[in-house]
Amino acid sequence: MSLLTLEKRGHVAILTLNRPESMNALGAPGDGDQVRAACDEVNADPEIRCVVLTGAGRAFSAGGDVKAMKAREGAFAGTGVAIRDGYRNNIHRVVRSIYGLEVPSIAAVNGAAIGLGCDVACMTDIRIAAEGAKFGVTFLKLGLIPGDGGAWLLPRTVGMSRAAELLFTGDVIDAATAEKWGLVSRVVAADKLMEEAVGLAERIAQQPPHALRLAKSLLKQGQTASYDTLMEMSAAAQAIAHLTEDHMEGVEAILEKRAPSFKGA
Repeated sequence: MSLLTLEKRGHVAILTLNRPESMNALGAPGDGDQVRAACDEVNADPEIRCVVLTGAGRAFSAGGDVKAMKAREGAFAGTGVAIRDGYRNNIHRVVRSIYGLEVPSIAAVNGAAIGLGCDVACMTDIRIAAEGAKFGVTFLKLGLIPGDGGAWLLPRTVGMSRAAELLFTGDVIDAATAEKWGLVSRVVAADKLMEEAVGLAERIAQQPPHALRLAKSLLKQGQTASYDTLMEMSAAAQAIAHLTEDHMEGVEAILEKRAPSFKGA
């Protein structure tokens, strides 16, 4: 079954992990190519200004397919070199593609986000959780380590101490704890999750699209770039923004005391 569906609602794209029968398990052969194709489509579409990522059924994603691990099939088959290459060329392609989205992204975490599933949620910019959502970094319980880049991103999301606690214990935390720890921005009723996520996406999509993509790029680069490097990048990006028609629209809207209408020009 295809892993991902893509739906466009105006300037918002909704990506849905669509394997509910396996709690949206990830890592089957071809998953990386599917996710990359969808994310490339989003990046290439100037009409899309924000993405919502969610899961079909009762889970966001339960992570890697444990049954495939047991059978040593798919991404978990072959020699050590073959498995390494499977991570590089498939599983890494999933997380790199989501992390590489040029527009703001929101994870609407509707249920369990475990292992690779939790790390995929962390690859988005904003996370909103349903009240019944669960989060876990349970690799060690399977005798594994985060093979998907989670060890790089999780400390940047919740801090080193929280990340270490999650990884070293393998504990699964509830949505309220995830909110307290900064793993999610807010917790909402399950039946309001998509309404809240799409509503937030639509508010973000009201912003000027060129400046929006530049702003996201600066936030991401700021995680690793030096202060001086980011200052130079900021000056260059700001110069580009100053020359857009949307900048002048924003200025005129303020002076005329009206809402701006940004066109992406």
